[in-house]
Amino acid sequence: MPVLLDCDTGIDDALAILYLVNSGLCDLVAVGSVHGNVTALTGARNTIRVLDVAGLSGIPVVVGADRPLAQPVDISAHIHGADGLGNTNQPAPSADPAQGEAAQQIIRLARERPGELTLLAIGPLTNLGLALLLDPDLAKLIPHVVVMGGAAIAPGNVTTHAEANIWHDPEAANLVFTAGWPVTMVGLDVTMKTLLSEADQKRIEDSQRDTARFSWDILQFYLDRYQEFMGFRTCALHDPLAAGIALERSFATYRKAELRVELRGEHTRGMTVADLRPGRQAESPVELALQVDAEAFREKFLDTIC
Repeated sequence: MPVLLDCDTGIDDALAILYLVNSGLCDLVAVGSVHGNVTALTGARNTIRVLDVAGLSGIPVVVGADRPLAQPVDISAHIHGADGLGNTNQPAPSADPAQGEAAQQIIRLARERPGELTLLAIGPLTNLGLALLLDPDLAKLIPHVVVMGGAAIAPGNVTTHAEANIWHDPEAANLVFTAGWPVTMVGLDVTMKTLLSEADQKRIEDSQRDTARFSWDILQFYLDRYQEFMGFRTCALHDPLAAGIALERSFATYRKAELRVELRGEHTRGMTVADLRPGRQAESPVELALQVDAEAFREKFLDTIC
């Protein structure tokens, strides 16, 4: 499956990239970085570092938007570390980011390969929003967009209602969810059910594969942060689950719904507002992952990186 990835490579993005490129199901065509867990430039450099771990070179990685469309930038160093990879002092990337800009890359590749690409977005949606503003026909060229973000029923993780990737750029997210292209939202409704257990952690720790050793190294900071607010040592596989669903949708069950992002609410800005009333779902091109076979996905994830 040809995949165009948009990401803000922090810890769970890195895990998702390793899952994608080791799955045997993904042709990773190109990557664009965006602000979020780290700056866009750091995200691009981290992406190249992760591809180095996987032994891959030649995949174009370009820098994207370094700020949201309509609000100040906010970087999540407290969750992912100052370097985005758990302050693990990884080696310098083997190459610099490629020339170009992420929104323009999306447009160019969509026009070169109309109807072929799955666009997987696991960071804030600024690059996608910019691409839609620059090319009004873009939504006709990409047959499937998978977004890690939002919360249709679950509580938020940045505010009471807002999930982080949407909260970082609500305006861009609203453009993406209302563009008319097929979107699968993989939000906190399912990612917070996909938690790394102690046994899962032990399996990663004990593996001698380079992908697992790198993953275990960067996971320590992430696990520490989760322990602070959940009270036990775990983490949610947010971005890996979105990657898994992009490649194999059978991990989850879905419901179509009209979806908007709240842009004005004093207490609800960044909330994904899904119309889940009976009889209101048939016409929407947006589907929400609402249930997940977490055990099946975790087993596949561990088999892939360990």
